[in-house]
Amino acid sequence: MATSINTNYGAAVALQNLNATNAMLERTQNRVSTGLKVGSAKDNGAIYAIATTQRANMGAMDAVRNSLQRGQSIVDVALAAGDTITAALEEMKSLAVSIQSSVAGSAAETSYLADFNALGKEIDAALKGATFDGVNLWNTTTATNITTNVSGGTYQIGFGTTDKAAAAPITAVSAGTAARAGATTAIVDTAIATITADLATIGTQSKSVGRQLTFVNKLQDSTEAGIGNLVDADLAKESAKLTALQTKQQLGVQALSIANQGSSILLSLFRN
Repeated sequence: MATSINTNYGAAVALQNLNATNAMLERTQNRVSTGLKVGSAKDNGAIYAIATTQRANMGAMDAVRNSLQRGQSIVDVALAAGDTITAALEEMKSLAVSIQSSVAGSAAETSYLADFNALGKEIDAALKGATFDGVNLWNTTTATNITTNVSGGTYQIGFGTTDKAAAAPITAVSAGTAARAGATTAIVDTAIATITADLATIGTQSKSVGRQLTFVNKLQDSTEAGIGNLVDADLAKESAKLTALQTKQQLGVQALSIANQGSSILLSLFRN
């Protein structure tokens, strides 16, 4: 190649290599500072699109988890009231036996009836107080829907108009004004059968909601790990690359400096 003052091919090549090194160094520094190998669409359009979609799904999963947790709380409050009611009914059955075996109009009967009716009022208070976020499964026949997935799937908790056991047996003992005729073991047994059937229903719903909540938590963790696999940078690898590129950049600057000195060497040819 002819030596020319107009064209410095060596400097041009050195500059191209230095620019390429600078671009790689900038990319590596960005990965180190952000922790991401794909931080924008220009890094990898396809991977960025997948990661963005999955991040949106994770946000939707937060809403699903909140809905399931709300449903779990509603069911748990209803179960707590059911346990209180069951305990009261068990005691009421014993009192019913005592009432029916006592002398009508006696002081003993009066005392037993007072205890019986006090427990009935406790049952009534438990039924009315088992409310969470405005929902009381014991005082409604409308099932409550909770969201179970990001596609809008739902699950019903509560009894609904078709599953709800007749409320009359429980109402009969929860009025708190029962007389001798209304304080029998038969009436209490019917109320116990009703409440236990209802508890079985919402107990099953509680376990189902719990399983779905566990699944959503695992799915969210797996999705987060999957996004990380796609976009997270290997910082150990990037750190080593950063050191190498910084050294390469310094060498590139020196090479360009040497190449730029080529034209000045031509002056020595014209000296006397």
